[in-house]
Amino acid sequence: MQELPRILLVEDEVNIALAIEHLLTRDGYDVTRVSNGSQALPNIRALSPALVVLDVTLPEMSGYEICQRLRRDPTLPDTPVLMTSARASEAERRKGMAMGANAFLTKPFATKDLRALVRLLLGGTADEN
Repeated sequence: MQELPRILLVEDEVNIALAIEHLLTRDGYDVTRVSNGSQALPNIRALSPALVVLDVTLPEMSGYEICQRLRRDPTLPDTPVLMTSARASEAERRKGMAMGANAFLTKPFATKDLRALVRLLLGGTADEN
């Protein structure tokens, strides 16, 4: 039996986290969720996820700082990061990408956009069904 791709979801808004977790689990992923920034890096180290879905605005440590620390740590794998934010400016997107995110999704987002980016970042194509 093939192991499900593991995704670490770092999101502090409970309703958003539950919706994303439900959607990704339904799509066949093994989702682990943490709700504050200080839990992100220890969980990345412990779980070696195939993808991190990372909110920008988190308690204790921002998504930008987490992503930057992840990219600067030579002991951590080159894990893809999908950054999410309710801040819709182009400057926010550029900052996320500069910190090392592989993709940036502005909330609220369409579920099809989330699903497409997850597939793409996990080595698939964005247009799979």
